[in-house]
Amino acid sequence: MIKLIATLCLLALFGLSNADIQANRLFKLLKSKSSTSSHDSNLWTVSEEATNEYSPVYIAPQDGLAELDKISSLPGQPEGVDFNQYTGYVTVNPNAGRALFYYFVESPTNSSTKPLVLWLNGGPGCSSMIGAMSELGPFRINSDGKTLFINDYAWSKVANMLFLESPAGVGFSYSNTTSDYDKSGDKNTAKDAYIFLVNWLERFPQYKTRDFYIAGESYAGHYVPQLAYTILLNNKKTNQTIINIKGIAIGNAVIDHDTFVKGKFDYWWSHAIISDATHAAIHKYCDIPSGSSSPMCDNITEKAWSEIGDIDVYNIYAPICLTPRERNTSTIPGSINSFDPCWQYILEFYLNDSTVQKALHAKPTSWDLCSDVITSWNDRAVTILPIIKYLIANGQRIWVFSGDIDAQVPITSSRYAINALNLPIETAWRPWYLNKEVGGYLEAYKGLLLITVRGAGHTVPSYQPQRALALFTSFLGGTLPPSS
Repeated sequence: MIKLIATLCLLALFGLSNADIQANRLFKLLKSKSSTSSHDSNLWTVSEEATNEYSPVYIAPQDGLAELDKISSLPGQPEGVDFNQYTGYVTVNPNAGRALFYYFVESPTNSSTKPLVLWLNGGPGCSSMIGAMSELGPFRINSDGKTLFINDYAWSKVANMLFLESPAGVGFSYSNTTSDYDKSGDKNTAKDAYIFLVNWLERFPQYKTRDFYIAGESYAGHYVPQLAYTILLNNKKTNQTIINIKGIAIGNAVIDHDTFVKGKFDYWWSHAIISDATHAAIHKYCDIPSGSSSPMCDNITEKAWSEIGDIDVYNIYAPICLTPRERNTSTIPGSINSFDPCWQYILEFYLNDSTVQKALHAKPTSWDLCSDVITSWNDRAVTILPIIKYLIANGQRIWVFSGDIDAQVPITSSRYAINALNLPIETAWRPWYLNKEVGGYLEAYKGLLLITVRGAGHTVPSYQPQRALALFTSFLGGTLPPSS
């Protein structure tokens, strides 16, 4: 599997001019030499019983830190902001000097009764400020890279949203022990995220008993279920609800490698971006079930990328950023319904402004969307499906959502993965509606919902913010979106 995916990754990285950096980080990982020997599911063997003794985690005094983390205002912020924002660091290992950066947005209405939701972006090694500033957060950045405008469909309208840059080395998160960056992997990421949450809840104790959910996209298809599993296991070991987790939602998520590759090839063919002959040759010469590659397989996958051409494979119908180094500096206000194809450069420009970093209480940092100090990933699960089964068995709400025009982590891969669970169907495939239009399609299984978002790419809220908010609201309510 590794060798075959590696071929795809190399072509993805260098064959396209407007590739999504978050998903590209995933494929860079898969083609890396260190990744080849780290594809280990044994580190995530799921146990139905919490047989191991609980190991107490580091907890530091947090009194008074929340008020110090409160943001007065962000540079370029519009008038009339009616919600509280906080940013800061939570130390997860004092001996190493390892600290994770967060951005927290309280809901503008009834924040005291609304749930707490943690959002994680993927990569691995990419910043959740991507989600905060270009997807589902309260603001988007205008094309001038200096001013902000309100996101009318921010998820903070229905929940208190916590964004975490994880692991250390990502974004503003750091370690004073640089060798920590060489120890990055699924296991340590989940461990540090758990310690972060325990300490963060000490800093904001009013959220300790609040319903808690985790959501994320891309490689967060690993992060989110693994963290949820860690929380449940520790709740069992201590015989108390340390964190009141209720469910997870993962979008365009990598959850099972065996179905991932097959789903990608079939999506390319079914969406008419590769030829019949190339699709047939891929299945003939690429041993997808075993993952082994060959010169013939390498040649045909290279031909497939050539046939796809210069498009954004993370949203196959979106315009590309034709002049990425020359941002559009127009003063025309941005629109939430028109996503800037040069968003990556705009976000990087804004978060590297010294006045912005000061307002965010961040250490002066050369901020990047994805980490350049994390160069290897030491462990990653082959499949997340056993963890998903565990979460279902323990009463967690599980939604798997997918933008249907992402060709890199496509809906076909998600469908194949979920089919492998062999769950009973409770609600047959049907459309769901928003404003009298089809917002996407869904199928409800026993313990899990698969739902698509029509017209959305890899980062669903970026391209379909209103539909994404409707989906998220339904998720929190535990109800299916309307059928008409």
